[in-house]
Amino acid sequence: MRSTFEEIESSLKTAAAALRDAGLDFALAGSVACWARGAPQSRNDLDFLVKPEDAERALDALVGAGMRADRPPEGWLLKAWDAADDGSETLVDLIFGPRGISDVGAVLDRAELLPVAALDLPVVHLDDVLVMKLHAFDEHACDFARILAIARAVREQVDWDDVRARTDTSPFARAFFTLIEGLGIVGDGSPPPRPLAATTRAKVAVEGEPTGPIERAERWQAPGRITTSVAGESVHEHGDG
Repeated sequence: MRSTFEEIESSLKTAAAALRDAGLDFALAGSVACWARGAPQSRNDLDFLVKPEDAERALDALVGAGMRADRPPEGWLLKAWDAADDGSETLVDLIFGPRGISDVGAVLDRAELLPVAALDLPVVHLDDVLVMKLHAFDEHACDFARILAIARAVREQVDWDDVRARTDTSPFARAFFTLIEGLGIVGDGSPPPRPLAATTRAKVAVEGEPTGPIERAERWQAPGRITTSVAGESVHEHGDG
């Protein structure tokens, strides 16, 4: 389910106001929390972190703001759908039991008050966001593209030693750290050189033309087929291109 970022911003304002007015402890989480600190925009959904004991009250607050309730079977989040005038819906996740987080209250206490979409909102600390994201990877969901873009954008704001220590039990997190170090996103190493497109074509010597002081003329030949002259015979080498 993908929404425009304008729709996500609109749902963010509605949801944040509803949770605030209900007197709940909450904080913006997920990719939008990273965007609030300079990461790329999110087009998928909107995440809020709430305490387990507040999850049902939080969902009721969103329903009271006009959203449609959804209780998935996972057991660690609740969902609400915010309908737009054109019939499209933006998904709002209320997360209360994320993997890798043993004390949601402590994470909410670490949240930082930041200006987001013209509101001052509590936003989950980047270290905690990345811990949650890395623990969410499994055999069925291990596409690193989005989290690599986030890491590149916010790398100077993260305590990478802390995130590594808190995710060391996950093989997917260990693979992620291998990637960001190999790409030069973190660590002392420089990024690997980018491969250049193979645009150079082989030059060949063709006997018999043109006439004049130059006995052989250089001609372009298709890549993968190189003609040379060895002991008066024409030799053709076929490459793989």
